[in-house]
Amino acid sequence: MKSIFRKNIVMSFFLLCLALPALAQRTNIPLGFGEELNFRVHYGFINAGEATIRVADNYYNINDKYCYRMEVFGRSTGAFERVLRIRDTWASYMDTSAFLPQKAFRNIEEGKYRQRDETFFDYDQKIARIEEADEKTKVVNLGLGRVMDMVSGYAYLRFISYDKLKINDTIKVSGMHEDKIYKMKIVYRGKARVKTKFGKVYAHVISPVMPENKLFDGENSIRVWLSDDGNKIPLKIQADMFVGAVEVDLKGYKNLRFPTTLKASGEED
Repeated sequence: MKSIFRKNIVMSFFLLCLALPALAQRTNIPLGFGEELNFRVHYGFINAGEATIRVADNYYNINDKYCYRMEVFGRSTGAFERVLRIRDTWASYMDTSAFLPQKAFRNIEEGKYRQRDETFFDYDQKIARIEEADEKTKVVNLGLGRVMDMVSGYAYLRFISYDKLKINDTIKVSGMHEDKIYKMKIVYRGKARVKTKFGKVYAHVISPVMPENKLFDGENSIRVWLSDDGNKIPLKIQADMFVGAVEVDLKGYKNLRFPTTLKASGEED
């Protein structure tokens, strides 16, 4: 069980769902100041953890650029809290012009394990410099392509114009986790109705193609439902793992930028 949590199970789905769309017009940016999304992570009826995604109330100046700040918090709950206490924080600063990450950091607390580092992106040199708490520094070659950290990659997932895609269209992905660059593909599965706490609604369904690994069961083991509105927030994530099926469900939201298809009262239709 501990080896699974060491892979940051509470938030690893964000990395696995990175996307690389064309840049959106500023008026169509789905992020709103003060936006907050709250999620429940569970195995069936057993709660495993909670996650919160939050956009700061104002811009930050990083590398002389105005940037959004987005944070992701993850924590274990219930029986899993007794097995392994998790308190993880990830954050990314994305500029408002090219929507590239300018800086990122993470603070990992999982049982006795601790990891804290900051990543600084230098697009002139095409490198990312990772500075760890123990004063070690790693340099990652970004190459010529657009590479996103985990949190900014999640944000880009919401920038895609899904209505312009056809079923089984594939989006290529370049994402960075720790000091590794991952090349992945995401397949658009079309629209489907999904049951949520806020009623049954239509959503865009995407699925990252997973390489062979010891954590997820098959290349189509992850499915993500995004709201079919201007916000494109994640409503549900399902992951088929060798230890069983894991689900992540939206349980609360506030300060969305655009009107939502969700029913605040949670009534069925």
